[in-house]
Amino acid sequence: MHVNRLSRARNKATMAVAVSALLGGALSVAAPASAAPKAPDAPAADCSDAYKIEQTVDGGTTWRMCWHYNTLSGLILDKISYQPKGEAKPIPVLTSARLAQVHVPYDDGEAEYDDVTGTDFGQALQDLSPGECPGGTIKTVKVPHRGNVKGLCTTTRARGHAYRLNDDASTGGTGKVYTGQGKDLLVYTVNKASWYEYITEWRFSSDGTITSNVGATGSLSPYDYDGGDSRGWPIGKGDQAKAESHAHNVFWRLNFGLDGSPKAKVEQYDSKVTPPAGQGSPTTKTTRTKVTKELAGDRKDMRWWRVVSGAGKNKDGHPRSYEIVPGPSNKHAGRPFTKHDVYFTQYKKCEQYASNNIGCPTGTPSSVDKWVNGQTMTHPITWVHIGFHHIARDEDQQPMPVHWQGFSLAARDVTAMSPLTPQDLANQNGQPPMGG
Repeated sequence: MHVNRLSRARNKATMAVAVSALLGGALSVAAPASAAPKAPDAPAADCSDAYKIEQTVDGGTTWRMCWHYNTLSGLILDKISYQPKGEAKPIPVLTSARLAQVHVPYDDGEAEYDDVTGTDFGQALQDLSPGECPGGTIKTVKVPHRGNVKGLCTTTRARGHAYRLNDDASTGGTGKVYTGQGKDLLVYTVNKASWYEYITEWRFSSDGTITSNVGATGSLSPYDYDGGDSRGWPIGKGDQAKAESHAHNVFWRLNFGLDGSPKAKVEQYDSKVTPPAGQGSPTTKTTRTKVTKELAGDRKDMRWWRVVSGAGKNKDGHPRSYEIVPGPSNKHAGRPFTKHDVYFTQYKKCEQYASNNIGCPTGTPSSVDKWVNGQTMTHPITWVHIGFHHIARDEDQQPMPVHWQGFSLAARDVTAMSPLTPQDLANQNGQPPMGG
């Protein structure tokens, strides 16, 4: 769903020239008109107002971050911190967070794209109208060779219940119903890659959760209506126009800086359920594996990972961490780098894109799977991969409804209690109510 097959080779060559030109600078990072370029993963300085995003949401939680714009991958968020009510100062969470690739192989094997580093993804930042950023602010981004684009929206959006508790007096509670509605900070851009338009969205919630989604919309390419019976789906009258099926393999790159230090630890948890021997109940045992060396990880029932602070603890004395919560995914087995769900690698400045990586010395492996080679991790980088197999349908035209894929980072022991705990219940830390 990109371009006419006859012109694909020419477009790739054009992009190669463009990338070569971009690499002549500091990987050509774009930003507001008054801002100086930054290296692609350099920690943001105390950013000026043009770069700064700060928002207080429900419960008194404040999120702060800086941003800059990369002419390949688009929006990059820097120095993300989280300050819930009751914390004297912001808690650093991520040094940087960014989209690291959108890999799009077609089912017929005739076309395969790396939309972030192989098309004009970053250059094709789209202007947003006020109606596309309801209640928010649209920031202007200076994109090299294009000029100013009103392309970065920051706003807030209700998410429904943040919590609810009927603290029943008959069981020893207060007799009150505690409930609250949540509101998220949203930060997003829209980038065009040929027929597709990608919405790159980041959400920051009052309970410390960070969620990133990529939404694909735009148009089905009229040049790919020739899919065979096993590779396409009829979308016009009768059986003539069969849109070619394909995959969207989306990767994110996360550089954690919990409590201001890159020296985090990675842990994997697996739970095993044992059926009862007789009339009893099943038992479940959870084991922890410390991930000290680089890892290509696969999702499994009752398996999860967390990144643990090496520099700070909450008020209960527990190390702060963030749990990786992947969304629904179709894993694509066509390339080695798409065969795994998460990767943890030792930090290397030039390793920026999960495939078709740009910027490393000649001869360096160009995909994330090849960077996992047993090295001990002292500064882990987290890569999250979420796949979607797009078999078109009649409803995909025209324009195509947005289909989303993404993941969340859930705060785990970042604070001693929920940052949204009502004052009446603040004395129940480690003390369950009498009626339980």
